[in-house]
Parts: sequence; structure tokens; C-alpha cells
Amino acid sequence: MFMFQHLFEGRFQGLGVRLCVLAFGLAYGLSADAARAEEAHAIAMHGKPAMPADFTHMPYINSDAPKGGRLTWGVLGTFDSLNPFIVKGLAVQQVRSYVVESLLARGNDEPFTLYGLLARSVETDDERSFVTFRLDPRARFSDGKAVLAEDVLFSWQLLRDHGRPNHRQYYAKVAKAEAPDPLTVRFDLAGANDRELPLILGLMPILPKHAVDVATFEETTLTGPIGSGPYRITAVKPGASVTLTRNPDYWGRDLPINRGLYNFDEIRLDYFREANGQFEAFKRGLYDFRVEHEPLRWHDGYDFPAAKGGEVIRDTIKPGVPQPSEFLVFNTRRSVFADIRVRQALTLLFDFELVNRNYFFGLYSRVAGYFAGSDLSAYGRPADAREHELLNPFAAQIPPDLMDGSYRLPVTDGSGRDRTTLRAALKLLSDAGYDLDGTVLRNRATKAPFTFEMLVTTRDQERIALAFQRDLKRAGIEPSVRAVDPVQFDQRRLGYEFDMIQNRWDQSLSPGNEQYFYWGSAAADNPGTRNYMGAKDPAVDAMIGALLEARDHTAFVSAVRALDRALIAGFYTIPLFNVSEQWIARWNRIERPKAISLSGYLPETWWSKGQPQATQAK
Repeated sequence: MFMFQHLFEGRFQGLGVRLCVLAFGLAYGLSADAARAEEAHAIAMHGKPAMPADFTHMPYINSDAPKGGRLTWGVLGTFDSLNPFIVKGLAVQQVRSYVVESLLARGNDEPFTLYGLLARSVETDDERSFVTFRLDPRARFSDGKAVLAEDVLFSWQLLRDHGRPNHRQYYAKVAKAEAPDPLTVRFDLAGANDRELPLILGLMPILPKHAVDVATFEETTLTGPIGSGPYRITAVKPGASVTLTRNPDYWGRDLPINRGLYNFDEIRLDYFREANGQFEAFKRGLYDFRVEHEPLRWHDGYDFPAAKGGEVIRDTIKPGVPQPSEFLVFNTRRSVFADIRVRQALTLLFDFELVNRNYFFGLYSRVAGYFAGSDLSAYGRPADAREHELLNPFAAQIPPDLMDGSYRLPVTDGSGRDRTTLRAALKLLSDAGYDLDGTVLRNRATKAPFTFEMLVTTRDQERIALAFQRDLKRAGIEPSVRAVDPVQFDQRRLGYEFDMIQNRWDQSLSPGNEQYFYWGSAAADNPGTRNYMGAKDPAVDAMIGALLEARDHTAFVSAVRALDRALIAGFYTIPLFNVSEQWIARWNRIERPKAISLSGYLPETWWSKGQPQATQAK
């Protein structure tokens, strides 16, 4: 409304202006609060954006970073699609940010703030009952065609009807969408009761209406999409590599949000089917950096000549977000894990102290819950008054020790033969209908032995599974460990075709709609979500709703902690360990800024040192 008032002030005075503004307000169904809303350069989930409207660049980049060279990325797995917006196929995920842009872009030094990208401004009201985006008139797709409001509406409809489950879920909340003019899009969010939705729409990938075939959109393809981003796909070797080339005519290269980003002329993604082969390729200099997840390798695997001589640099980075956490995930869709007492018993039987000492050199800590190392974690904290209020309807399923903060994960003596935890586990299993028959645990009614399969894909996962297998044998349980390649693992994980897997969830300081995708009831039977455990819990759903409705940071933190308590109470996973650091190894031909963002490492901020990599000897 600010824009419309400005346009008409030069032509009309007094009552004419007021009537004109009111007419426009009624035409778009705006409330009084909406009519007072003004355009802004950014939007924050809570509070105000940290960067002013006239900011020149983000604080975590090098604004003088040179352009040129190549970044080679080693990726474990394979791909059969260049469309990351659908369930079908194994897609190249980097297409999402390097090729296809959204209306707004993340500020990586803030919990959840978005700044203008394709949209030069965003407008919403205090109720967040609508959101309006005004496109930058300079925005162009890589084929030179302008990015228009019709492309935004097309993308919204396409992903709502044919996109991934999270897109369908988010975008279906929009009551109405329209384009008042070719560069303006307005979404009516009345009834959504979701304060995050304007930001979710701001992150919507924008696809060109003129270049997308709706009829075939849900099919895998190796044809590179047309996007508005800084790179174009220029070469594809199916299952082996993808080459992205920086677009010299990229429309947004001078935007403040992009300054210091996307510095390489070329990005090549090389795929490896096996983890050990991937590491050996890095040692030979065949790709430029790796994010290390295995403590054993980080501890003693970097003793090759290039690492000793300083050609390979190892960075230990402490991000400011919740610590990524690894879990063994129960598939509660399977009858063997349907009883919570069985899940509690198996949690008791996992000997973390032994595994951490023998396999991880004591580098890991262990926290029950999904927001470890942050103010959002409920573990070890008593519930506040707001949490009690939120969880009161579900009090019967939240144990008192979880509410008063005294609950702790079991601690063994680290011998692998802890008798206290074994006795407690056998008591729970007996209550669930299982008895020891000699050295075999059997179902009391059917006499069937207790067994299940642990699906793994990496050496580290296999070692943990084998260690847990030994722990379980003490209780008469005989699980099998099945190792598969990353492709099969991803396919079975996405289709929930497993009994138990190891999985890592990475959380932000501003959890929101994605929590439904992780463990909401609606996602449990929908292939392609991250609700791998199959959780269907009204308490979890209610707490996700509460965090989305929170108006201020205090209420938000209480809602997230209440969600954490509900998830812990469900015993859907066995917490393995929490990762407090990011371990990054890179060849010294790649430079990074000295400043580290809140979210940690960002390859898009790096640049090539000296000559382009393609001319250097390996």
C-alpha cells in the first residue's frame, strides 16, 4: 500500500487520496494492519533483520575475493536426475542454489532472516495474513527472459501440485495468489496460522513458465534446467559428474547479498560410489575439499604427504547452530519396534561409553534430543510455565523426569558388559512380551526370536552397527547388519524399506515448517519425507503448530523445547553422538574468508588461489 499511496499523492489531495488508498485496500482484501504495512528489504522470523537496507555485503564474506578457477566437489553416491524438486530419482542437490534462485536469500549470520534476491522488497502485516513480493526489474533467467510475476505464480502452482512433499505441504496453505502487475505477487495467507509462511514463500524456487513442461515435470531428467542463478549446467556425465559454469551475464552479480559469493568460473561435481575410494581420490588431489564425518579418519587418516607438507589444510569450525546429531532410527512402522518399551530397552543396551572411547577417541558427547548444544534444547532443563501449558493435554505421555529436567541417557561402565543396564532392559522387554529362552530372546506368544536388520552404507555406520550387535546379543537379540551402496541406501531410506538405519538431522536456530517434514504425522506415510521413524504423535504435531504460531522469541523457545520433550518421550531413536565441530579438509589452492558465519562453512564464499585449478598439477 505504501507504493500505491506514493503513486497517487501527486495527483490527488485530501479526501481523494484517502478514498483511493481505501479502494485499493478493499480490492486486495487487506486488514487495517495490512494497510499500514510497508515494503522492506528483508524479513526476519523473529525481531528485525541485522543488516540495514543500505548494506553493501555480508560480514562473513571477502568482498574482494577474486573470480576465476574451478572448484571440484567430491560427492558420495550417484545421480540420475537434475531436478531436485521432485521425489522421483536421485537429484543433484546443488542445482537448487547454484542454478535456480528464490525470491529471497538467507542471511547466514542470523537464525532465520531473508534478504532481497529476485524480489527487491517484501511486505507483510503483523498478523502475517498476507505477503507481497516486488520483483527486481533487472532479474533474468539464463536464457535472457525477464523473471515476472507469472513465473512466480507458475512455480507456486507447479510445486504445490507436483513438487516434493514439503513443497506441497507448505504451498497448499496459501488461500489465494495473484499478480497485481507484472512485477508484483501477493499471497493471501488467511487461515494458515503460520507465521513462518511468508519466509517459506520467500525461499520458493522460481522456475521459468516458458521453459517447464508441466506434463513431464515429475519425471527424472538429465537436461539441465533454466534458472536465474549464477551458474548454468554445461556438461553432464550420467552418474559420474556434472559441470556448472558461471554465467557471465548473471543479472544479480552486483547485489549486496551476492557480493563475495560464487567466485569460481566453474564448479565440477564428481561422484564416488564408495567412501574409501572417495577419500583416496582426495588424497591424490582429484577434488578440492571434503567435509569429514569420521573421527577415526580425522584423527589419524590425514597422515599422507600432502597433509604433512601443508598442501592440505584442515579447518576445525565451530558453528553457532544446534549441534548436528546422529541417531539409530527405529522404523516404528515395523511391528518389532511398535512397542515403546522395546525401544526404551534397546536404548539402554547401546554402550556409548565403550564406542566413544574405542572408535571416536572420546571426541563426541551425547545428548538426548534434537537441538543439542543450543538454547532450544530441553535436555537437562526444567520445563517453564509455557511448556507446562503446551504439554498439559499430553501429560500422560511425558514422563515427570523429562519435565523437571532430571532425565539422562543411560551411562554404562564402558566395559561392554554393564549388568545394571542389561537387567533394566530385560525387565522392559519382559513387560513388552519377550522372554529369554536360553540365550535367545523370544516373543512369549509366537515363540519367534527377536531379530531385525540394521541397514548401513559407510564404514563408520557398519562399525557402530556391529558394536551394537554385540551389545544386543547379551540380551538374546540377534540382529543382522546389511551393508549396501549409497544409492540403494538412499532409495530404501526414502521408501522406509528398513528396520533400523543411522541418520543425522541438522537443525537451525529457527526450526519451523520443516519439522512437520521431519516428524509430523502427515509425513509418516508419505515417501520422500524425513520422518524416517514413522512418528504419528498428536503431541509432536501440536508443538510444531505452537512454534509456528509464536510471536516472540521467548514463546518460540518454549515451544521448541516442548517439541524436544515430546520427541524424546517417544523413544523414536537411539541417540548416538553430537557433533560440536565441522571438520573441513581442503587443498591449499582453495582459500576461504577468515570470518565464519553462524551456520559454519560456506563453499560459495571460497575462491581459487593463484592460477585456476585446471592448470595446476595434481
